[in-house]
Amino acid sequence: MSASSTPVTIRILDRDYTVGVDPAERDGLEAAARTLDARMREIRGGNRTASVDRVAVLTALNLAHELLLLRKQVSQQESDLQRTLAELNRRLDHALDQAP
Repeated sequence: MSASSTPVTIRILDRDYTVGVDPAERDGLEAAARTLDARMREIRGGNRTASVDRVAVLTALNLAHELLLLRKQVSQQESDLQRTLAELNRRLDHALDQAP
């Protein structure tokens, strides 16, 4: 932990983990822990005998896949926005050229 971080205990799949976090990031860490716990419980389902390691890897794989899909969507939206802005600039230039 760095000098400015404080220890925070989070609970995931009934196990406690202590993590150093900057006070300004504590709420985000706790929200992430709740999300991770919920997703791991969802993947584990009723199979209480599934190893925590396996559940963690499958959860990480699912979250990584979602992240990549979201990044792709954002990239596509940025490209669409760039094209739209370029078209608007072209129209504006044309309108200004036509002005008396």
